[in-house]
Amino acid sequence: MKVEQIMSTPAISVQKGESVEVAARVLARYNIGILPVCKADGTLCGLVTDRDLVTRCLATGKTPGNTRVEEVMTGRVLTVAPDMEAGVAAHYMGRKQVRRLPVVEAGKLRGMVSLGDLAARDESVMDAADALADITSGITQGE
Repeated sequence: MKVEQIMSTPAISVQKGESVEVAARVLARYNIGILPVCKADGTLCGLVTDRDLVTRCLATGKTPGNTRVEEVMTGRVLTVAPDMEAGVAAHYMGRKQVRRLPVVEAGKLRGMVSLGDLAARDESVMDAADALADITSGITQGE
């Protein structure tokens, strides 16, 4: 099974020139924690998370309405191709310790794929479970 068969489309995204306030509202409206950041032509140029908004904007004293997304986003982004096998994507996510990845073709955002998407498909359940185990293997809870 290919990533394009299980990815979420369309991907909710924000343009790099939008304010952090707009990005926060989009995250809240769709109840998501990560947004691909694109140029006007749909080219992926970064990702912004709810954590980025807090640590790179609010915690540094910046004003969300006056701060652009490109100022707080992560520019170096891991991606997968739509024609990648789902099991390979699950393994990649586990190795890189990420739960969600943009699906990109010719530089353009096509969708998003998550471990949940992978786990929902019978053929990828074990790969997704293995990937999740890899991601959470270093996490311990306090007593």
